[in-house]
Amino acid sequence: DFSTLTADTILYAMGQSFFSLTVGASVMVTYSSYLKKEEHLTKSATSIVSLTVFVTVLAGLAIFPAIFALGVKPTEGPGLLFIVLPAVFAKIPFGQFFFIMFLILFFFATLTSAISMLEIVVASVAKGNEKKRPSASLLIGILIFAVGIPSALSFGIMSDVKIFGKTFFDLVDFSVSNVLLPLGVLAISLFVPNKMSKELLMKELEVTETKGKTLFNIWFFLLRYVIPVTVIIVFLNAIGVFKMFA
Repeated sequence: DFSTLTADTILYAMGQSFFSLTVGASVMVTYSSYLKKEEHLTKSATSIVSLTVFVTVLAGLAIFPAIFALGVKPTEGPGLLFIVLPAVFAKIPFGQFFFIMFLILFFFATLTSAISMLEIVVASVAKGNEKKRPSASLLIGILIFAVGIPSALSFGIMSDVKIFGKTFFDLVDFSVSNVLLPLGVLAISLFVPNKMSKELLMKELEVTETKGKTLFNIWFFLLRYVIPVTVIIVFLNAIGVFKMFA
């Protein structure tokens, strides 16, 4: 039913892409710095985006039809994971087994995501010095664990603690997803086309006068003019500016 597809839906989907691809968090920048010179950046980026979109669509087609078919009220975030999905698995054959497998896979997905986010800070602190990496990883890991404690307690003894009407977890989630990530994407989209020369970008992306020049020019135009405006629109929508004038 495409009548349910609204401008808000598209804006929310674009905002979600910042999170799922960690575009504004410099994860891709950090990981790409470890690639060998012979690696093709364009092919790698295309593969990552295509696989992410495929898995996201597949997950949506698997989870939400099951939720609606079993008459369970859909939700999002932690409620979907710890309340709705257990109710769905409880109503299907061998549901307990599949739910345990789902949680194991979810654990590894969370762990790898946490490692990638940790690597950003560790790489900045170590600055290529391999001897500093173990101590930097340990120290930063402890600090992040300590900072994450209030978020974990937001579902328990700190559930009544509200900041701007939100629990600590919800506040952090809102700040990162709706403010910091879009601002990170905006900073990158302004820095790359304005501070990096076209010649350098063409060299890194293995573009020549006869190979991929047209696609590169389209990409460069989008990066310089279209993406910053789009990110600003997504950011304003995320913080509720448009709703004030609705």
